[in-house]
Amino acid sequence: MEKREGIRCQVCPRHCILSEGQTGSCRVRRNIKGQICCVNYGKLTALMLDPIEKKPLRRFYPGSRILSAGSFGCNMSCPFCQNHEISMAGEKDCDFREVTPRQLADLAADCAGQGNIGVAFTYNEPLAGYEFVRDTARLIRKKGMKNVLVTNGCVELPVLEEVLPYIDAMNIDLKGFRAEWYQKLGGNLQTVKAFIERAAKSCHVELTTLIVPRENDSEEEMKEEARWIASVKEEIPLHVTRFFPRHRMADQEPTRVKTVYRLRDAAAAYLRYVYTGNC
Repeated sequence: MEKREGIRCQVCPRHCILSEGQTGSCRVRRNIKGQICCVNYGKLTALMLDPIEKKPLRRFYPGSRILSAGSFGCNMSCPFCQNHEISMAGEKDCDFREVTPRQLADLAADCAGQGNIGVAFTYNEPLAGYEFVRDTARLIRKKGMKNVLVTNGCVELPVLEEVLPYIDAMNIDLKGFRAEWYQKLGGNLQTVKAFIERAAKSCHVELTTLIVPRENDSEEEMKEEARWIASVKEEIPLHVTRFFPRHRMADQEPTRVKTVYRLRDAAAAYLRYVYTGNC
């Protein structure tokens, strides 16, 4: 029997090797006739006009609203994901509506009268299907509107370079500062750090760390994280947020509010802007 060779996907550090017709662990990238393609292009599972602070972004057009669009799939597998119904889904597991980049850009412009400043690519991992982000963001920019990316940052730099010229702001999940924790989540800390360093040179960046009890809630780890962020740019805002039971961690207790405040104070010794969330 002839052995079929696969193609290595280059989008994220998982580098899935995909045979013809096979889909990667993200549920988005597929080998179609010898090419790695995204199967969620223009397939939106969520679309709503959100306050910009919900992304969260605290120092980018505060008080404005932004049209927020999401699809399905993610290259990480966080057991606490609040959007797991779509992030852990494939195209056969969820409902979606198909739109073109121009249709989404036109809708964003139509919402300008409601305080909309552009489009946020969010809810699932948007860069798993970066082609739609790139194509839409280019049109949004031509309309004089803003592009926001909400991402786990666990993506290779050539993919970031595809979209970065059109992105005005990002919120990047920095899920902790231990390689072992990232391994549990199916990610890679060094990849995320490189992503943050590059993004911070070209657009407004804010970071979010969700504090999960007994996983990334030590003061020492937060101090190490904050020192590193400050070495990149001390003006980068950090959101320290409270975990609530979700998905495969539904049996866990929420993070204590005092723990979130304690870690906020630890980070504030090194960073100019530290905010708490979900408290």
